[in-house]
Amino acid sequence: MKLTAQEVEYVAHLARLEITPQEKEKFTAQLNDILLYIDKLNELDTKGVEPMSHAIGVTNSFREDNVVESIGTEKTLANAPDGRGEFFRVPKVIE
Repeated sequence: MKLTAQEVEYVAHLARLEITPQEKEKFTAQLNDILLYIDKLNELDTKGVEPMSHAIGVTNSFREDNVVESIGTEKTLANAPDGRGEFFRVPKVIE
């Protein structure tokens, strides 16, 4: 075992967590399983393996960026509840 129940209790105290004796046993076992798995992973030879941000290749799924003509001010303001000239009129939010 890498961690003792006392160490788990100490960490819980530092984090201001109240844990029951059953939780202390459960967390000790779970944390030890995690640490043993990390030790197992550390046994792998990773020399020459490039770091990656994703396990699979990620490609851009966006559409092409094509320049198109704007719909114009008149069409933009056509459905505005209160359009004034070339602007949207909105309620005052700053006093």
